[in-house]
Parts: sequence; structure tokens; C-alpha cells
Amino acid sequence: MRLPDPEQIRAILLDIEGTTTPASFVYDVLFPYAAQELNRFLHRHIGDPEIHPYLAELKEHRLADANPNLPAWQESSEEEQINSLAAYAHWLIERDSKLTALKGLQGRIWQEGYARGELHGQVYPDVPPALRRWKERHKHVYIYSSGSELAQRLLFQSTEYGDLTALIAGFFDTRVGAKTLPGSYQEIASRIRCAPQQILFASDTPGELEAAQSAGLHSVLSVRGASNVPALLNSPAIRSFDEIFPP
Repeated sequence: MRLPDPEQIRAILLDIEGTTTPASFVYDVLFPYAAQELNRFLHRHIGDPEIHPYLAELKEHRLADANPNLPAWQESSEEEQINSLAAYAHWLIERDSKLTALKGLQGRIWQEGYARGELHGQVYPDVPPALRRWKERHKHVYIYSSGSELAQRLLFQSTEYGDLTALIAGFFDTRVGAKTLPGSYQEIASRIRCAPQQILFASDTPGELEAAQSAGLHSVLSVRGASNVPALLNSPAIRSFDEIFPP
């Protein structure tokens, strides 16, 4: 498979984990940090109106969850409510849940970590020059990740290569829909005012690429350091962004 003609593409849509950023940063740095800080964060911010929607959705999701192995839920006092929310959030984190409320809460925790200098965003070395190259060629770059829009911005603002957000036209999270649903990509295409066939989506997850293809987007499979490359219909595989519309 070949990449589409660059002249056909107006926008490049990028996944984060395994595509712009090592998966180890997400699983070995961000997730443990959120889990470590979760209880303290809730004690500091339980009364903040900005996080109430996240907590209400977490509670609603927990009470509707029929899994028999869920942590107990108690809320006769504020302390019990905090402990119940924290226990359920930990349970979701351990299972790599994509629940929007969890991602929003993690984003707020990471925001404080970045502000304290305890977190710094990571991207592969080929990402900054690629973003600059594509912008020079008038390709609009967007990010689409299960992590919250806030978390995405924080990551790209704080890399060792500097703040990269000026090279990115916009950010999308699961509020537009799940990444394995074609409708999510149709919604993004509508929002950025591009025909689906004018968008190239890069991800390391075949299910996401198949959904994007079903919506009419072009796709490319990011394999980075993988030794085994899965076969994916209509998706060429790349190991570096240097392979996407090089100079």
C-alpha cells in the first residue's frame, strides 16, 4: 500500500499513544502519576464546581455497572464519597478504561503535575520536524486521542522540544465519539470542514484505522519499533513520520 497523493490531503489526524508518543510514557508515567495523586486531588478539589460533572458521571457509571467485582460504594459522609470515587477510578485506570469522565479527571490531575514541573510531555524525535514540515506544506494537523483535550494540550506544550501546540490546529477527545466508531471520524471531518477523503489518519490501533476507513478517511498504521507488523487492508505501515509526505 502507498500513501495517498499529498495534493489530495488537507488535514492530518494523529493518535497519540504509539503514534506521536511512546506508549511507555502513558502507561509508566501518566497513569501511575494519576493513580498516585488521585486521592489527594479529590480531597483538595471535591468542592470545586469544575470537577463536579466528572464526579457525577463516575458515580452514575459506577452505580450502573453490573460487574460483580467492583469496589464497594459508600457515601454517607464526604470522606466515604471521596474514598468510593477514588477506589472506582483506580479500578477503571487498572483496566485502561476510556470513560470520558475518568479521562477528564486524569487531565486535571496531570495539569497540576505539569504545573509543578513533575511531568513533561514526550514525543518521538521525528514528530516536531514533521509537524513543521506539514504546516509549511499547508496541511492542518489535528490530534484525536482517548485522553482529554486538556491532557493532549498539556503533553504537547511541555515537550523537550518546546511548546508544539502552535503547530497543531486542534484537539479532539472522546466527546466526539469512541475511536472505533466511523461516526466519530465523520464528526471530526464535519468540524474541520474537510471531506473525509481529504484527511489522513495515523494510529497504531487497527480497529481505529478500520473505523476511519469506513468513514472515508485515508489511514496509515504507525508501527514504530514493532517487530511484527499486522496486515491491515488499505493502510500502509510506517515506522517514522519521516515517511509521511517527506520533503
